[in-house]
Amino acid sequence: MTATTVDTHATDAGTGRASVLRGYRFELLKLVSQWRIRLLVLACWIAPALFVAAVSRQSALPSDTLFGRWMHATGWAGPLVMLGFAGTWALPLLVSVVAGDVFASEDRLGTWRHLLVAVRSPRRIFVAKALASLSVILLLVAGLACSSALGGVVAVGSHPLVGLDGHLLAPSDAAGKVLLAWVCVLAPTLALAAIGLLGSVALGRSPMGLLLPALVALAMQVAQMLPLPVAVRLALPSYAFIAWNGLFTSPAQVRPLLIGIVVSLVWAVLATALAYVLFLRRDFTSLTYDGSGRRAITTGLLPLVALVALTVTVVAVSTPSVGSGIGQVKVQRSVATAFAHLYRQQTEQLRRPALTEAQLRATAACDKSAGHVTAEGPGNDWRCVVSWHLPGVEAVGTAVYQLDVTSDGRFVADGDGPKEVNGYFLVRTPVGDAPNPLWQFDGNVELLSTTPKG
Repeated sequence: MTATTVDTHATDAGTGRASVLRGYRFELLKLVSQWRIRLLVLACWIAPALFVAAVSRQSALPSDTLFGRWMHATGWAGPLVMLGFAGTWALPLLVSVVAGDVFASEDRLGTWRHLLVAVRSPRRIFVAKALASLSVILLLVAGLACSSALGGVVAVGSHPLVGLDGHLLAPSDAAGKVLLAWVCVLAPTLALAAIGLLGSVALGRSPMGLLLPALVALAMQVAQMLPLPVAVRLALPSYAFIAWNGLFTSPAQVRPLLIGIVVSLVWAVLATALAYVLFLRRDFTSLTYDGSGRRAITTGLLPLVALVALTVTVVAVSTPSVGSGIGQVKVQRSVATAFAHLYRQQTEQLRRPALTEAQLRATAACDKSAGHVTAEGPGNDWRCVVSWHLPGVEAVGTAVYQLDVTSDGRFVADGDGPKEVNGYFLVRTPVGDAPNPLWQFDGNVELLSTTPKG
């Protein structure tokens, strides 16, 4: 190892080293020349468009997926459905294939000596490989976003999109927020890419380096499904994969999204720095190098664990929310707001006199497990009774909803009567039957609060 360090310093001090730009071009060419990378690029730029267009034409839509129930109505729902799938499965796998193998491939082929002779700088090799893998990952993400948006708009058209609180987004506004949502998930994608670089450096030719980003993403997804405190949930980079939901409410729920982006970028910087340190300290003279287990733990794993603990502490101190972040007041407010917006849409469908949310004065009374438990936390046992007022009518209208609230704050409200309001999936309009916007709808409860309670 001492001889390797001396040689490394000698080459750094020498002349004739390849520039970072030349090294970047060389590494990028090596990546795109691999058949699996070419297939991934081709798939990311073609498959989403075909998938979104095909699903949008089906009679049965993925209504259990966020924005899936609106794929018939607007082309801007398709890229959001694809974004939900990408954050859960596609992006972690893509990152694993690209970043998780960029250093390990040299170990398997035994080409480190040749590369060091050509470039003469381990530091430039690291930068070139990191930039090349980043470029390919950005190309793949851009393909997923552009292809799914194009497929949706071509198949269905650019129409208004219903937000998560029931308000309508104009096509231009919907397009801008769809683009912003895809940009926001770049932060957690970079965090996984940095973890891939770290695993590729620390574990050498071991297949665990290739699988590390996908395994870390899976573990974080499982954690997000558990009833964890808000501070722990926001301290994980995976939360940024779902926090974009807040962009589609009015006003936008940006605080959780900003926290998720900052946490993801901190993870990306720290994991990349750790990979850089490990790379400069590795033994390039051994053809059978499989990584250092002790060094991978002390230099790679422990700092990330410490970062989680630090982030949890900072989020817990800086935000007033405690527990799950899902409380009775929040659920009632979210359900009433979404109902008021969607009731206006139903009124327009039925060609009735126009109303405003202020005139409706919609409120919701929600409980959990028929009042036998505290109305707090996720679960499919929420029940809400929505009340509203019509101008000139003394009687108060009521509608019942059964709610399934997930641990990340998203809920699906299923209408339970009366039939003429939300008890059937179609409404009879002057121009024929149309989907009933009040039958089922998605909503989002912001986990962070501006006050200690609620």
